[in-house]
Amino acid sequence: MDRLTSVLLFIRVVESGSFSRAAHDTNLSQPTVTKHIAALEAHLGVRLLNRSTRSMRLTEAGEAYYQQCKAIQREVETAEDLVTVLRDGLSGTLRIATAVGFGRRVVMPIAFEFMRAYPRVRIDLHFDDAMIDLVEHGIDVSIRIGKLADSQLGSRFLGVNPWITVASPAYLERRGVPQLPFELARHDCIIYSNVQGDHVWHYSAEDGAAASISVSGPLRVNNLSCIVAAALQGVGIAILPQYVAKRWLAAGRLVPVLPAYQLPAQEIHAIYPSPRFVPAKVTTWIDFLQARLASTMWTNDDEEIADREG
Repeated sequence: MDRLTSVLLFIRVVESGSFSRAAHDTNLSQPTVTKHIAALEAHLGVRLLNRSTRSMRLTEAGEAYYQQCKAIQREVETAEDLVTVLRDGLSGTLRIATAVGFGRRVVMPIAFEFMRAYPRVRIDLHFDDAMIDLVEHGIDVSIRIGKLADSQLGSRFLGVNPWITVASPAYLERRGVPQLPFELARHDCIIYSNVQGDHVWHYSAEDGAAASISVSGPLRVNNLSCIVAAALQGVGIAILPQYVAKRWLAAGRLVPVLPAYQLPAQEIHAIYPSPRFVPAKVTTWIDFLQARLASTMWTNDDEEIADREG
């Protein structure tokens, strides 16, 4: 049997979780898929999968072999991408993962532009605030915000995500305008629980002075849209990514607080399954995204990138 076909079928069996699903996905019969896996095991002289009528699990050798097979698969896809690009231009499906809010307001509009520039590319967007396994979910590239943990994944720095302190005019009229960070301790603050150290806000001034303030307030929530809604209702002072706040700042419904003090900006990275043999569609998308995020259009008020929802 063709060994490369057997390797690709083995990957499909592992990732689909069953021989029958792998057979369905590849338009082959289940006995054919079974023969390919058996041929691989006979060639290698080891069992790759422990299987029963109800379950299937990789052996230790099977797990090691699967990881190497994935590297082979990526090399084959890279070679095919290169030939396809040279022949027809960029094409295929690009699977992108990102956080919900950042994906909807920033990544999705840029993806629409990318599709117009490369009409043969199909975009599959996956929005999830949780960090997902790229290989398990078949993701080509993930856009992640925050510092990266050490890993074997490929990555590229794309830029930073600035944050800003805001409040509604009504709240500030009622409670006063803080002039220094330590004054926040006397205010109602809306706490975003999805950021590390959520109740401690860190500020720096132009002269290098830094302050960390423990804040409290009537609302703690893990959703940015809810933070915005609460701030608009005058519940308290909030910190928001600038791309989220800009619409409401432009409309005057929120105003900057402590404008002389900066909050830490978050790093933005593109993450992909391997630093080697990166497909052309991935590198082209990352170049495109990096160019857009290098400008200030996605955070400034004078040009709208997001949709018109709150």
